[in-house]
Amino acid sequence: MIRKIVDYQKLNEDILDLLVEKFPDGYDDSDIISFRNAQNEIIEAVEVRTEDTIFLVKVGKRLVQAMEDHDEESEDEIDGDENESEVDFDAVEEDLD
Repeated sequence: MIRKIVDYQKLNEDILDLLVEKFPDGYDDSDIISFRNAQNEIIEAVEVRTEDTIFLVKVGKRLVQAMEDHDEESEDEIDGDENESEVDFDAVEEDLD
């Protein structure tokens, strides 16, 4: 399984969909994972999964706002005429091994 760290600035619609689906009321402290990256910095993230990838999305005030904004946009777009498309996760920041 591929593991990737994603910054809120690089979130695409598909990852935002996963976040809003997993955390419809937002995340709390028990959902946050803390770890050190390659530069020995402490990173806090929430985890979302697809069939083949684990995404660790860095948390912060801006992530919460991005999730809220995306959720509001999604609710406005629910008209039944949206086209389904394949998930594209190429906009992620870094791979973990």
